[in-house]
Amino acid sequence: MGRFINPFTDVGFKRIFGQSVHKDLLIDFLNNLLEGEKQIKDISFLDKELLPEFQGDRGTIYDIYCTTESGEEFIVEMQNCEQAYIRERAIYYLCRAMSRQGECGANWKFNLKAVYGIFFLNFEMKDSEGNFRTDVVLSDRDTHVPFSDKLRFVFLQLPCFKKEESECENDFERWIYVLKNMETLQRLPFKARKSVFEKLEQIVDIASLSKEERMKYDESIKVYRDQLATLDFAKQKGRAEERLDIAKKMKASSVPVETISLCTGLSLDEIAGL
Repeated sequence: MGRFINPFTDVGFKRIFGQSVHKDLLIDFLNNLLEGEKQIKDISFLDKELLPEFQGDRGTIYDIYCTTESGEEFIVEMQNCEQAYIRERAIYYLCRAMSRQGECGANWKFNLKAVYGIFFLNFEMKDSEGNFRTDVVLSDRDTHVPFSDKLRFVFLQLPCFKKEESECENDFERWIYVLKNMETLQRLPFKARKSVFEKLEQIVDIASLSKEERMKYDESIKVYRDQLATLDFAKQKGRAEERLDIAKKMKASSVPVETISLCTGLSLDEIAGL
């Protein structure tokens, strides 16, 4: 095991971004994410669980849910396993949070506060064209003029971030580099440039965990690795089934078995049994 925690585990992610005592880390990350747009001075963590509003309704549990000093709400999520409906899930999450802003009584004027969704994805979304960062806003389809600033989605596809330490151009990229490589590093870079990385190194050092925290982290690592193993098995099984299907079609088209073996990697015996 390396020196630092894995930030993609549930415990690791929430240790970095989900603790009130270290909220300056989340504030710094969000300010770098939205540099040039806004400057958050303070946040308050909200209850991560939204209970059903009526019988038969679904509850919602966020990874991190907070509000700024001006009332804007931020939902920050880490998703490790590929999901077919990640876009729809993001829409549901933000709309659910926004609907809770409604107030009873005749005096409420729909004075909604903006809701931001920040989604760390440890996989690539389908049809994402390999973009590391995808920002989604409400705007006119033809003119692209903003329609409303009340909903904002930011998807960060970590596998698409390819920069090395020396190639990071700003603090947002430095944050992403550190998070993506943290588990394999022996020291955190950029500490001399910004003190927040000095504090981050102290928080994510496995040696700084209490006995109880270490037990929770070890269990979180197990769950994370089981998820990856299950996903890898599914991919391997899918590829094997695809090769068999291709071989069957080639055999039915009277393609020589030697050619089929060369194209699919299957043995002559495996092809003969199809």
